[in-house]
Amino acid sequence: MNQGSQTASLILLILPLVLIGFMLWSARRRQKTMADFSASLQVGEEVVTTSGIFGRITEVEDDRVRLEVAPGTVLTIDRRAIGAKETPSGDATIDPDGQD
Repeated sequence: MNQGSQTASLILLILPLVLIGFMLWSARRRQKTMADFSASLQVGEEVVTTSGIFGRITEVEDDRVRLEVAPGTVLTIDRRAIGAKETPSGDATIDPDGQD
């Protein structure tokens, strides 16, 4: 009976550690995917911001993107605010972190 009790205690100790490790691994993977997506942005691409603004990239700087949202109207936004690239059919591609 004592051996079963020790095994149960060991499982209760290890399970949270495994879950925390999985959450950290998942967060790092998502962060790397977003960084790769942000680095792949190029001038001329149609994109959608995380707040739902559609536009075309006119200039890419280190941490900023200039986005033309209407003829003659250019917004300067943070590069991380780009949520998805728009496909030629007009639909936005799935968010790089796997969420819609």
